[in-house]
Amino acid sequence: MDDARRLWTLLEPLHAVTYFAPEAREAADAVGLRGFWMGYVAQRAAPLGAVGPDAVWACFHGFHRERITRALPDAWGFADPATCLAARLDGADRALRRLLGDVEGPAVAEAADLAWAAAAAADTQGRVLAAANQGLPRPDAPHLALWQAATTLREHRGDGHVAVLVTHGVGPVSAHRLKTAAGESGSLQESRRLDDAVWASAGEGLLARGWLDGDGALTDAGREARDAIERDTDRVAAGPWRALGGTATDRLAELLRPLALSAADALPFPNPIGLPRP
Repeated sequence: MDDARRLWTLLEPLHAVTYFAPEAREAADAVGLRGFWMGYVAQRAAPLGAVGPDAVWACFHGFHRERITRALPDAWGFADPATCLAARLDGADRALRRLLGDVEGPAVAEAADLAWAAAAAADTQGRVLAAANQGLPRPDAPHLALWQAATTLREHRGDGHVAVLVTHGVGPVSAHRLKTAAGESGSLQESRRLDDAVWASAGEGLLARGWLDGDGALTDAGREARDAIERDTDRVAAGPWRALGGTATDRLAELLRPLALSAADALPFPNPIGLPRP
């Protein structure tokens, strides 16, 4: 496994507590955001400022437009972006304290420094969500600096993945169908609230390309195409780890393994992210 994929599997569980841990939902509710979906969209988009739904739909790439317009711009009337940023950090703080236990220890501080260096070195040209997160100040607490670095790095990878999908001519719903067919996640149709017609249309497009068969399973050509997309995603996500260097990257991975295992207790498996159990 190359560094980009290896570090993603170790950093993503730390970041993803903001989606799955109850403390994150409680923090969003406390500032007036109404329901999981509004909390998710507003907190993830908050580094961009009070942006409208069209820009967020384009950045997120993986959701039906109506799902974004249900949350924005209404969310900004309940909690402005600065309030949303504070809420997501509060939710991450309380979740990680519960899951990791000793967040004041030297291992967390060392991991935070290494991850922050990688995130600061990330090439964010053309990567809007990564750039917006990279521009946020470093939190004082080491476990929150680690969380913010993990967030910047995962958005860096995600922005690159979107660029790869666009290059391969794969739209959001088609990408979800490929991921589902590969067995990487549960029903993305359900979790993304995609209606049957939209889901079927994407399947027909992939059938016409020879990537899915009539039962919705990956063909050999589909598996090759999906593997190429994943390889390209890893390739364009490699910059921060080249900058950090092999020795420091290996040390970060060593420090992250027990933390990722603990944080993963907040996640369902399989999950909509497609993250394997670390």
